[in-house]
Amino acid sequence: MNDALADLLAHSPIDVVADAGALSRLGELAESLGGKRVLLVTDPGIEEAGHAVAAVRSLEGRGIHVVLFDGVQENPTTQHVAEGVELASRDDIDLVVGLGGGSAMDCAKAINLLLTNSGEVKDYWGEGKASQKLLPMIAVPTTAGTGSEAQSFALISDPVTHQKMACGDRRHPREGGLRPRIAILDHELTRSQPAQVAAASAIDAVSHAVETAATIKQTQVSLKFSREAWRFLDRAFERALADPDVSHARRDMLWGAHLAGVAIEQSMLGAAHACANPLTAKYGLIHGFAVGMMLPHVVRFNVACKPQAYDALGVDRDALLSRLAELLVAAEVPISLSSVGVVEDGIPELAESAASQWTGTFNPVPVDRHAFEQIYAAAFCGT
Repeated sequence: MNDALADLLAHSPIDVVADAGALSRLGELAESLGGKRVLLVTDPGIEEAGHAVAAVRSLEGRGIHVVLFDGVQENPTTQHVAEGVELASRDDIDLVVGLGGGSAMDCAKAINLLLTNSGEVKDYWGEGKASQKLLPMIAVPTTAGTGSEAQSFALISDPVTHQKMACGDRRHPREGGLRPRIAILDHELTRSQPAQVAAASAIDAVSHAVETAATIKQTQVSLKFSREAWRFLDRAFERALADPDVSHARRDMLWGAHLAGVAIEQSMLGAAHACANPLTAKYGLIHGFAVGMMLPHVVRFNVACKPQAYDALGVDRDALLSRLAELLVAAEVPISLSSVGVVEDGIPELAESAASQWTGTFNPVPVDRHAFEQIYAAAFCGT
């Protein structure tokens, strides 16, 4: 980590430990936070890759008791959270570790929320509804995508309605908030990602860097994170996807995803994410691909009204759109909504759902149902 990056990270309350093999320090870091009985939240794929075993070994090597919950699935639901809480409630847990992609980290946060405050996930939909302090948490991302390890929100779905509930607590991590106390960025863990997961995660990270650069909540500090995230992602994207053995490319992608995650925490997101959630809920599209398909159309919509919207990234709008097209091709993201089963008659329903999404309220240009219909129509044809 160079001095400029260290200075930037001083604006985030999360301690970052970044290095190849840093997962081996998990036990040491858990011990530094007073952890004696740790809940490790992960998923079957991470177990299969051997990362969960390595995490348990590191923790137990410090004499720490480990409770393993490996029931997380993609787009975690309230059911996954409830299962994790039931398991963890049998032990006197004093620290939570989330190991995996955004799903594992978000599920770990939600389990932490209910362990300490009781109730159901829906009770905390929104922000600042927890009355009790949360347990300290360590987040270990295994994908370069969501940046959840840098954020004070957990995104959990209702298994019946598929409604995504964002539950947030912005208190400082040392004061019992939802953000992790420590983020371990070990880029060796991303080597085991399946190709499609790596591609979807990479596009997700790019969308975070781009959208945070234009929101109405942006600050001078958040813009620095957005621009630095874009710089890391832009230079490493194709190399990291084409050859997972290129260590420095995977390192840069993980840093880019983390910095974009910090930017989200400070500036929120925009209309591309508002468009993506209904596509995931109704058509089952992978989130990273859904947001990637919508992003260029949202950028065009925004710059038509606000030409300088994305200037903070250090590229003009034409260069940005051209580069996004290249990245989407490299990630093999489908070109049009029509090619992935979306029906044209369904656009009004999608637009209505998108208009109700929280993230759309931070878009640099106001968006309503009519605006979303325009954006979806363009994405339907891929033009």
